[in-house]
Amino acid sequence: MDILNAIVQAIIQGLTEFLPVSSSGHLRLYQTVTGQTVEEGTFMLVILHLGTLVAVCIAFRTTILALLKEFGLLLKDIFTGKFKWKTMNPDRRMLIMLVISLVLLVPFYLIKDVFENITMPILALCFLYTSVILFFANRVKNNKKTAGEITVRDAVIIGLFQCVALFPGVSRSGSTISGGLFTGLDKETAVRYSFVLGIPAILGGCASELVDAAKGTLEVNWLAAGIGFAVAAVVGVLAIKMVNWLVKSDNFHVFSIYTLIVSLFTFGYWLFT
Repeated sequence: MDILNAIVQAIIQGLTEFLPVSSSGHLRLYQTVTGQTVEEGTFMLVILHLGTLVAVCIAFRTTILALLKEFGLLLKDIFTGKFKWKTMNPDRRMLIMLVISLVLLVPFYLIKDVFENITMPILALCFLYTSVILFFANRVKNNKKTAGEITVRDAVIIGLFQCVALFPGVSRSGSTISGGLFTGLDKETAVRYSFVLGIPAILGGCASELVDAAKGTLEVNWLAAGIGFAVAAVVGVLAIKMVNWLVKSDNFHVFSIYTLIVSLFTFGYWLFT
């Protein structure tokens, strides 16, 4: 893995992990076109995912710290018998709903190989799916629900949208933001919920990929890996800011057009090779 290749993949990962266009799909496409080995691709995914995890923690540090504080208070109230469902504050409600959304992902993670081992035509269809949901999500109006109004039904729907995103080519952020908008969350809440929900998913992906990478005998270029990590983190922060702006300014449809083009390119590449 040379430095230039690491930087290119880091930029792809940093952008596509948060822009609703599918990081796994883009990296799979890039690694296929450039002829990378499975071992090289797997190890680099671990490093780049860690970089984007840092980006989320920086961009949403206030929300994350508030949720961590609320988690401690929640445990205290549970063990002292003071917990009441009807009187939860917005941070506590959001925390519990995030857990519900996340739990739905667990059984699907156990069979993740089913989602990962897909052909190029299926990858093209997954990009097409992303394009379709982004198109309709951008047309949803009157989104007014805040963090304090998220329901169990909303959490389940968003969680199921995240499960579908296990397929390469289906954007996790695009899928969960769309799910949030479909349930009536306001744009800022939908984006925050999506990205904070992605933290455990990114950690799970890192752990899974690290296990796979450890099975191989790949010689690691640590300088390239370190540069890739840093670039992914910086680009990731910028991408998060871009998503926030685009969602608020009703320009989400740009990604729908882009993923449609990528879908057609992927299918065309498969057809002619």
